[in-house]
Amino acid sequence: MSSSALANEIGGGVLSRMAAGVYRLLVLAVFLILMCGPTLVAWTVLGDATSNAAFFVIALLPVGPALSAAVYAMRAWAASPDLSPARALWRGYRLNFLDTMKWWAVVVAVALVLIVNIVFAETVPFGAAFRPAGIIVLGLIGVWAGHLLVVSSLFSFRTRDSMRIAAVELFAQWKVSLGLLSLMIVAAATVHLGTELALLVFAWAFMGILWLIVQPLIADVSRRFIKND
Repeated sequence: MSSSALANEIGGGVLSRMAAGVYRLLVLAVFLILMCGPTLVAWTVLGDATSNAAFFVIALLPVGPALSAAVYAMRAWAASPDLSPARALWRGYRLNFLDTMKWWAVVVAVALVLIVNIVFAETVPFGAAFRPAGIIVLGLIGVWAGHLLVVSSLFSFRTRDSMRIAAVELFAQWKVSLGLLSLMIVAAATVHLGTELALLVFAWAFMGILWLIVQPLIADVSRRFIKND
């Protein structure tokens, strides 16, 4: 679609562009609620029992592809801000689902082992002494997964290459890593102090903040790992 067609569709005024932006965020919010809803339902059914910690982690499986689609769509909206935002979301979900699940399932499996060991550390001798190390490793895995989410959603690397690039960028883009860690802490605090529903309702805002945080990462990956002919 040409720039003139986009201008006709959205309008050239400030209010028109603001309304289009709000509409995109509303569509994103509905999409995330729809796609991550099974996780919320599972968490609600499981309740607060620590014995269900493993099932809480397994329930996160639908979240990865949904977040990947959101990242893909936000780039598409920036490049072509039309009035059909759902189209980019579903396209991103369809294109990235299998590639995302290849590494997201690994992240969930590793997180499962770590969280079970953290939660039940008291049940084994000297287990409590290793709990801080488990929490640190879990945080590193989470931040690495944030880098990997962006790399795998926006670039066409092989899965193992995306994982390596995310590991490199984890330290090379340490400011981005700190931003992702801060976002994870705020998300965990939202669940702890509020409810899982609050996190899901405001997931669109978290994704918007993530998109701003990862701009240096996107630029660095494009510069270092994309061959320009």
